[in-house]
Amino acid sequence: MAKVRIPTPLRGFTRNQDEVAAPGATVGEVLRELEKRFPGIGPRVLDDKGAVRRYVNVFLNEEDIRFLEELETPVKDADRITLIPAIAGG
Repeated sequence: MAKVRIPTPLRGFTRNQDEVAAPGATVGEVLRELEKRFPGIGPRVLDDKGAVRRYVNVFLNEEDIRFLEELETPVKDADRITLIPAIAGG
């Protein structure tokens, strides 16, 4: 299973775990499985159409999935997915 790094603002959904394991053959499958296991986290990461929200960055290992195959990017058991919500400030 891939490991998913959970940012601090979303850890309330994962019982304060900073990393969780989730099965899936693609990044999209892993993220949908994350919602099944931790209800409420999905809508913070994916929009109503199932795409990654524009203010959330998703990395597979060190690569931004936008430059790979997006949600169809294949995932291996040893991979790490990192969720990074954008931070606004002024």
